[in-house]
Amino acid sequence: MPEPSLALRGVERRYRSEAGELPVLRGADLDLHAGEIVALVAPSGTGKSTLLHVAGLLEKPDGGRVLVEGRDSGNLNDDARTALRRETIGFVYQFHHLLPEFTAEENVLLPQLAASRPRRDAETRARELLGAFGLDHRRDHRPSRLSGGEQQRVAIARALANAPKVLLADEPTGNLDTGTADRVFTELLAAVRGRGLAALIATHNPELAARMDRTVTLRDGLIVPA
Repeated sequence: MPEPSLALRGVERRYRSEAGELPVLRGADLDLHAGEIVALVAPSGTGKSTLLHVAGLLEKPDGGRVLVEGRDSGNLNDDARTALRRETIGFVYQFHHLLPEFTAEENVLLPQLAASRPRRDAETRARELLGAFGLDHRRDHRPSRLSGGEQQRVAIARALANAPKVLLADEPTGNLDTGTADRVFTELLAAVRGRGLAALIATHNPELAARMDRTVTLRDGLIVPA
């Protein structure tokens, strides 16, 4: 079997407070391969967001390893980790987190410019991605002029802007009504499958989870089949 696009090996994460130490991840293991879409379904408070943040190199684990395309992120300095995350991982949040002062196109353009892509190439890719999500006619609009579903489509396009190998999504349709959520999720799945990405998508919705390749959950700080 080919090397996983993302691998977690014995990942631990704990938080410290005045009340003491709270272990959230206690040795989590996961392999995520190119072309595979995995649902992460677990009750609130069990560590789904923590797991995604550690997997996405937004937080450092307290133990274990996070390997991205075989590279151990623990061996990298902060600048190298940031570069690896920018070049390899796309992240979609429940709330779109679009920059309100910029247009839809500019929101998809900015991460590419941060990765030193030539502006003309970045503009072309931004327009291609927005067009793929049916947003050609909305690319000059700021987020405040977009519907919730349109905002989340822009956020997905932004996550795909740097052609990541891994897509992580934290309740990407949790803030949308049922009909809009189904349409946006269908487009998200099509975009991920069409690009052969490895994807880990957290959702509370069992119907959406059933449309993915397999489902895992968090139990006692470990990743196990759901």
